[in-house]
Amino acid sequence: MPRLGFAALADLPAAHRPLVDPRALGTGIVHLGIGAFHRAHQAVFTEEAVAAAGGDWGICGVTQRSRGVIDQLRPQDGLYAVLVRGEQTSVRVAGAVRDLLFAAEEGERLQALLAAPATRLVTLTVTEKGYRHDPATGRLRLSDPDVAADLAGGAPPRTVVGQLVRGLQARRAADAGPITLLSCDNLPANGEVLRGLVSDFCAALPAAEGEPLAAWIGESVSFPSSMVDRIVPATTDDDRAEAARLLGFSDEGVVVTEPFRQWVVEDRFAAGRPAWERAGAVLTGDVAPYEAMKLRLLNGSHSTLAYLGALAGHEHVADAMADPGIAGVVAHLMADDVEPTLAVPDGYDVAAYQRELIERFHNPALRHRTVQIAMDGTQKLPQRLLGTIRDRLAAGAEPRWACLGVAAWMRYVWTAPAVDDPMADRLRTLTADAATPRAVVEALLSLEEVFGAELPADGRFRDLVTDSLEALMKGGVAAATAG
Repeated sequence: MPRLGFAALADLPAAHRPLVDPRALGTGIVHLGIGAFHRAHQAVFTEEAVAAAGGDWGICGVTQRSRGVIDQLRPQDGLYAVLVRGEQTSVRVAGAVRDLLFAAEEGERLQALLAAPATRLVTLTVTEKGYRHDPATGRLRLSDPDVAADLAGGAPPRTVVGQLVRGLQARRAADAGPITLLSCDNLPANGEVLRGLVSDFCAALPAAEGEPLAAWIGESVSFPSSMVDRIVPATTDDDRAEAARLLGFSDEGVVVTEPFRQWVVEDRFAAGRPAWERAGAVLTGDVAPYEAMKLRLLNGSHSTLAYLGALAGHEHVADAMADPGIAGVVAHLMADDVEPTLAVPDGYDVAAYQRELIERFHNPALRHRTVQIAMDGTQKLPQRLLGTIRDRLAAGAEPRWACLGVAAWMRYVWTAPAVDDPMADRLRTLTADAATPRAVVEALLSLEEVFGAELPADGRFRDLVTDSLEALMKGGVAAATAG
């Protein structure tokens, strides 16, 4: 079967073709972290915005860790299919990605792109761990060897923050004008987090270098916050086979997703933006209420059901949600623990949003693996569960269900054969000699960069987590989720 690419466009059924002519689209966006989520979410919004309102907002996608996406998409001229699975399956080829770059091999080209006047927007989906920051304090980890190397200079930057700051430095020298850095990762106030990390990097440079750069950034760079929502599981061979059958061309870069999508963006841009509102995005002056709802209701529930599901032997999210005990925990977590902590925007039906989330989790067409969601827990817990716990404890309540989510994470990292987490070695060392649930709780709560100092000192929190972990150990997930 021939492979997808420019040569295939004329032979694609009209319903499956890109909404814009990718061969005529100029590049105005550099995106760091071009994984499946970006290609199924922001790239789709961007193409629809350009189709509706024009503009040279093609995307140069930058991969950080491997050549995988490059090898998939370069032979296809950046084209790939978006396979939407719901009650019915649909597919369309996306055309917004116009260039691709592997940062580890093309660092100088990345810096040149960040300094180019045509580049007016940098977007990021590098996951929580890609920021190299302390989740408890939000500060850049200056002790990280890669951060230290980027500060020393002399070689292309290895870290995202290093790449951004060195790119901004080159942009200032080239007098290339203002630019916007837009984080789309699951971090509260992600724009302010990114601004703070850039500031930390500048402050760690020699004063003669860092101070004028920081002043220019303050005048010329904006850091809006955003909230993104779309479930994008890992693509399988079955997905690739179905896309090929529908398109008539093989596609190594196909991404699979659900019909639902949401994007809320703070409308604060230094050098223009695509007309994303024409594609259904919400442009607002305050992302925080939407962000908290999504992080705590969707992501907090997703992580909790993923750990419980993995412990119970459920491979996929829909399988876990078919377990009445786990489904009950998700419903209670949302309604009893999370909802009372939210500042809901006027006119927003938060109960309907919870029902919609539960329906999305039940979608059997999305083969979203529990272990995929379970990865990087040390980076995710502070945003997804610990904020809810702190707020409920401060209100005098007992966040039983959120604490069960934390206990499920502890059980998982204590007993899983392999844990995919940037702190995996420390987790293994801390729990190696722990013989009881209480000992595991004591060991893992010592991770101040995850839990901070005040939360582990709260006896109510420790007792709730310990009780849940003991239930998981004695009777398994079925016992811990009963009632």
